[in-house]
Amino acid sequence: MRVALFQMNVKWGDVKANLHTLQTWLEEHPNEADLLIVPEMFTTGFCVGESQLAESNDGPTIRLLQEWSRCYNIAITGSLMITENSTCYNRAFFFTPQGDSYYYDKRHLFRMGSEGRYFTSGKKRVIVPYMGWNILLQICYDLRFPVFSRIRKNDYDLAIYMACWPKSRVEAWKILLSARAVENEAYVCGVNAVGYDTENREQGGCSMLLNMKGQAIVDLSSDFEICTVKDIQISDLQHFREKFPVWKDADEFECLVKN
Repeated sequence: MRVALFQMNVKWGDVKANLHTLQTWLEEHPNEADLLIVPEMFTTGFCVGESQLAESNDGPTIRLLQEWSRCYNIAITGSLMITENSTCYNRAFFFTPQGDSYYYDKRHLFRMGSEGRYFTSGKKRVIVPYMGWNILLQICYDLRFPVFSRIRKNDYDLAIYMACWPKSRVEAWKILLSARAVENEAYVCGVNAVGYDTENREQGGCSMLLNMKGQAIVDLSSDFEICTVKDIQISDLQHFREKFPVWKDADEFECLVKN
């Protein structure tokens, strides 16, 4: 599977500009990837409290992304600010060219950014089947909570963390991504934003794709907008799990949040 990590320079509050950036990449890179990953809340930036920027789950942005997925024959995943029944969620989406749609609501809301004041926490762990892979969707602050992403009898192969992670804590971002890969014997992909928010805080970039050994096979250590495509093979993962089956000795426990 060819995975594109799009480290976007997200323009805070400018939905039109951010969608134009995504569309431009899709138009200029036809058939280059099977899956395109964009950052957390990529159309708005991490604009908690600005409910006027939220859309419904059948709103224009969702419909446009679904159309682009079909038109450009590529799965697209990221997160958006979504309002449903007067409740706001930081909602991850995953759209396939075949017309399948999957959604995950961020479980761990960023306390220090007052996210919990404006958003409702998700309740379900979501794993997406695509091209023979099982893909776990996670959002930013979820990365700090390993129990929620703990693999269960190899129920996923790739974990995706879409983020607006600040540069001031980017070393933690890199360490935690590697840890999630090693402890779960899975590929892990973290796609972060770059640029500045409205209070001039810089986003960290450093988007990464790591293999099951925690080794970076893509490391966008830059702080500018860039998109890189990498081909990964599920057979490599399966062979490693067979050769070094630590998952067989994993602790049994009941997760507080069930599928």
